[in-house]
Amino acid sequence: MIRDGHIHTPYCPHGTKDSFYQYVERAIELGYKEISFTEHAPLPNGFIDTTPSKDSCMDSSQLEAYFADINELKTEYGNTIKINAGLEVDYIEGFEEETKKILDLVGSRLDDSILSVHFLKYDEKYDCLDYSPDQFEAMVKRYGSIHQVYQRYFETVLLSIQSDLGTFKPKRIGHMTLVRKFQKKFPIEDRFNNEMMAILGAVKMYGYELDYNGAGIAKPLCKEPYPPNDIIEKAIQLGIPIIYGSDAHQAKELNQGKQLLFNQ
Repeated sequence: MIRDGHIHTPYCPHGTKDSFYQYVERAIELGYKEISFTEHAPLPNGFIDTTPSKDSCMDSSQLEAYFADINELKTEYGNTIKINAGLEVDYIEGFEEETKKILDLVGSRLDDSILSVHFLKYDEKYDCLDYSPDQFEAMVKRYGSIHQVYQRYFETVLLSIQSDLGTFKPKRIGHMTLVRKFQKKFPIEDRFNNEMMAILGAVKMYGYELDYNGAGIAKPLCKEPYPPNDIIEKAIQLGIPIIYGSDAHQAKELNQGKQLLFNQ
């Protein structure tokens, strides 16, 4: 089935205002049979967005309208394309209980969901690792090296898989190599193969899925999917389900980074 499991919406404060209809019509035009809207879930209570623009997620007051809009689309397009109501949920170390409360509140309304790491905890401070090259550089200086940032990221991804977030915890791990977003400006030789295999092993053990995220190919300082194809091939060998996601933040980004080998 031709499917996109990772699409953002006009509710994303750091995306465009392209309408739901623009996304759906574009998906139909491309031949998709199923799509998942996975807007950034509200951040857990007590966590302060550390990005300079404070625009990482939708506000909790928007959830009702968000689900209502998707339900309207389901009614209108139900005979043409399967539309899933979903969320991309941040795993933030130290805020597991607060995240579980969000999921308990909305979980019964979710058709699909993704668990992603954007924020890293280091020395009791949180950083958003994919906000900008400048912010990433500041992290490198504070952590001591690029290697330390990568190490902390992969440790956190593994924690996200192992964490107890309750009944409605997402079962798909989002862009597991997002730390490579700025790799052409901040190159590193270490491929972190042991860390990668530990993550894949945990995904397999828990029966989770992996997001094959095409957005990285479109990023000028990355130019590869998250994760890259060698990791995807290992995941396939382990029998891990791979779900393509464009991670589109505007309708024209649907289908970005999609390769025929992983046409789902």
